[in-house]
This record gives sequence, C-alpha cells and structure tokens, in this order.
Amino acid sequence: MKNYTRMDILRSAKENFVKFVRLQFTDMLGTLKNVEIPIGNLEKALSNEVMFDGSSIQGFVRIDEADMYLYPDLSTWLILEWENIPSGKVARLICDIYTTEHVPFDGDPRFILKRNLKAMEALGFEKFNVGVEPEFFLFKLDEKGKPTMEFSDMGGYFDLSPIDGSEDVRRDIVLELEKMGFQMEVSHHEVAFGQHEINFTYDNALEACDNIQTFKLVVKNVARRHGYYATFMPKPVEGINGSGMHTNCSLQDAQGNNVFYDPEDEKQLSVTARKFIAGIMKHAREFGLVANSTVNSYKRLVPGFEAPCYISWSDANRSTMIRIPAARGKATRIEIRSVDSSSNPYLAMSAILASGLDGIRSDLKAVDSIKKNLFKMSPLELKRYNITNLPENLKEAVEEFSTSSLMKEAIGEFLFGKLIEAKTAEWNEYKTKVTAFELEKYLPII
Repeated sequence: MKNYTRMDILRSAKENFVKFVRLQFTDMLGTLKNVEIPIGNLEKALSNEVMFDGSSIQGFVRIDEADMYLYPDLSTWLILEWENIPSGKVARLICDIYTTEHVPFDGDPRFILKRNLKAMEALGFEKFNVGVEPEFFLFKLDEKGKPTMEFSDMGGYFDLSPIDGSEDVRRDIVLELEKMGFQMEVSHHEVAFGQHEINFTYDNALEACDNIQTFKLVVKNVARRHGYYATFMPKPVEGINGSGMHTNCSLQDAQGNNVFYDPEDEKQLSVTARKFIAGIMKHAREFGLVANSTVNSYKRLVPGFEAPCYISWSDANRSTMIRIPAARGKATRIEIRSVDSSSNPYLAMSAILASGLDGIRSDLKAVDSIKKNLFKMSPLELKRYNITNLPENLKEAVEEFSTSSLMKEAIGEFLFGKLIEAKTAEWNEYKTKVTAFELEKYLPII
C-alpha cells in the first residue's frame, strides 16, 4: 500500500497522460462496479464530491434514498496499463461508499471489513495477513465473442507447452499484474483441462481483498485479448475438479511477530493459532454462505475432487477443510480450503476473521488434528470422530447463516438481512428449474 497524497495523484495523472479514471467499488454479491470520470473531474473525485445512484446496485439502498457518495482511498491509485486508449491512459481508485450524511454506508462490503479489522486491533493484533490461491478456467470464445464450453487446452497439473496451450495467457496476466505493482509468486496449470492458478504475495486483509478484485478483472481482460473467456465459477464442468480460492491467513502483533508461530509447540503452532482454528471450525457452517455464495459453489464441495466437505483440520492432510502448510516461523499460517472465488472477498474475510477472533475471545480449544483421508472414511467413522459436514447446498447455508448471531454482528444487520433475502431468492429460483439431468434420467422411464 502506497501513501499517495492528493497532489501525488494529480501529478501522476498529468505525467502519465491519464484521460479517464474508474472509481471502483464492490456490491453485496462481490461484483466489481465503477463510475468512470474524465480527468477533468479528478479533483472533484478527490474531494469526495462524486455521487452515484445506489438504488440500482444490489444490496444497497431503496429508490427513495438513492444518492450515495464515492470516497476514493488514495492508496489505491493505479494506472491500468492493460487498458490504454489512443488518447492516453486509464487509472483507477477504489472507493468506500458514504451516505448523503457523509457517514460510512453500513452495506459497503469494504467498510464491513474495516470494521472487523478494528475489532481485531482492539484485541491487540496489528494485522490480519491474507494470501489467496485463486483458480479459474479458460474457455474458448466463439466467432461472436461468446464463451463456449471448449477448454483452452488439454493440460493437467503442472503441465507445460505444448500440452499446456495456455502458458502464454498466464504469462501475460503475470506481466500485466507486475506492471501494476503486484508481487507475483507462481503460476501454473491446475488439475483439470483448461484450469489455471496464479498466486501473488499475501497482504493485510483490506489490501488483499482489493488485490483479489483487481486480479479477477485483469485475468478476464487479458484472457479475452487471447480469445478466451476466464471464469471463476466454482464448478463449471461436472465430473472434474472445481475452482477454489484457498485462503491462507495469520495474525501479526504490533512488533511484527507472527502470533500463530510457537517454536516450542509440537506442530510449532501457538495457542492463539489453535484457538483461531477452533473458532473457524465452530462457525464454518455459519459462514458458508459468504465463503461459498452461489448455488454452484456446493457442486464443488463434494468428495472426490480435492475440495473439502468436512469440518476438520490437519498439518498435512489435504482432505481437511483447514490445512497447516509446512512453512514455519514468519510464514506460519492456516489455509482454509473451502473458500471459492464466487464469494465477496471483503465479506468472506470479515466472517473468517470474526470466527477466528471468537475462538480467541472465548478461549476455545481446537479438537485434535486428523491424519486420515476423510474421503475414504465411512459415515460411522466420521461420526465417531465428531466430524460434521459443511453445508451441502445453498438452502442449508442460508439457514445456518440466518441463525448466527456472530455473522449478524460481523456482516452488520443491514447487509445480513439483504444477503438472506437475495440468496433465498436465488435458491427459490434454482429449485424451480428443470435440468438436463432430470430430463435425461426420468423422461424415458416415467
């Protein structure tokens, strides 16, 4: 994060021949939105004077209270190198949403995360560090520019060209992100045909969520430039692995120490880390709605495709929901494997943080880690180990979320109710659909 001043931004815009600025924000469902202004209105935007109609954005306000203000976060100033236009360049500022009374809007996902980070600081922690591993599919576009279901390549895990025919797409994505200041780590082909993963360095939760939104935008635009459609849909194709967004997180104190690390512990995990894990496990079913936010999310969370479906943890076992990667010391972290990229990152990180902090506040004790392959355990064995399922569908996730006092507190009463309303409507729409599966299975025999 850079500490830009107003003058820094005006100077940068002039020196880089910026002609348009995108004022970006995120709606309730995690979709990135924007209001674009010509460069002549940049000073007005930096004075928090640009308004927009919030009544048209899902999860925002009613039509009779539509006007809202965009307050740019100056640290998010960025020249969008991949979006050059003939007359100059395009830049962006990520904004917080304020009401006409000039107070933060309760339904702004970014504000909700900020509020949860303040609760963390009140407990004596300085940072909630987050690093994600977003997976996505590339499908070919047809002659009209519409996505097909034809894979971009026939590669598999860690394959390279010519089997991996999308190597150049990933490289271009990495290069564009590096131009924008991202610290890139690795990119590689994933397990399924046309499936890919690109990782960038962890950051404080707010900056990490901003980066996730920017990353998804760049991936989609660079893919289109190559004649592909990029999708972060959790399970676009049945019978193969879905796409997740494994979320690595840790807490840091004011002295810069990773408070999850304890060199004296058998697993080198601190008591704080174990309490945080216990909080995540206690509330996992409750935050499923914001970690896995669509009907399609639950098609991924099934046995046999490397996605977790059971609430458990381990230091090595990849069939568990929580895994502890091997790195220790400053890199000690917990990896939550259930999250997918259909989620609103600001809300997902808010719910995860609130759950972990509840484990610390309540002095919860984590159950023993599990070494067995959960996918090979019988229902009786799972019951013996007191291992429960994550929600199996969106309806179940809505029910768990709606009864959670912690989620209501973490998300805030306004958006809590809006989410329940929107996702109940999504489930009701889904359950009325007659699918190809039903026609194929029942039409010939009934």
